[in-house]
Amino acid sequence: MGLALIAALAFVSCKSSESSYKKAYEKAKAQEMAQTNTTDQVETAPVSVTPVVTTPVTAANTENDRQERLTVMNGGTLKAFNVVCGSFSNVDNANNLRNTLVAKGYSAQVAQNPETNMYRVIAASFDDRAAAVQSRDQLRGTYPDAWLLYRTY
Repeated sequence: MGLALIAALAFVSCKSSESSYKKAYEKAKAQEMAQTNTTDQVETAPVSVTPVVTTPVTAANTENDRQERLTVMNGGTLKAFNVVCGSFSNVDNANNLRNTLVAKGYSAQVAQNPETNMYRVIAASFDDRAAAVQSRDQLRGTYPDAWLLYRTY
């Protein structure tokens, strides 16, 4: 019987009370609220907004266009401004994309950059930069990485 009494006292004395957990929770909550209140009272400097100025696209504005010397691979001719839909190191991959574009009605061509040995799939070629930009923007719906290439001779 003495052992049962000792065991009962041991269990009762080890039992934690809910009040200690509640006090720790309330203390943490009060610290969080105090921190939030000091953060809310910090003054912020006004933000100034600078308007964005865009320059109109003109046919002579080629400084931002990528420029490369190209050799046409499939017998067509390229004009000064070209819309590139793909760039490959493997000519078979370039021809596959070209065939896909031709099936969709584009006059696509494959051209090689002899300096980098990359094959560029050109969906359309233009003398006018504005027309090339418009075509590139339209193609970006299907080919989001389409870009403009100015052909150097």
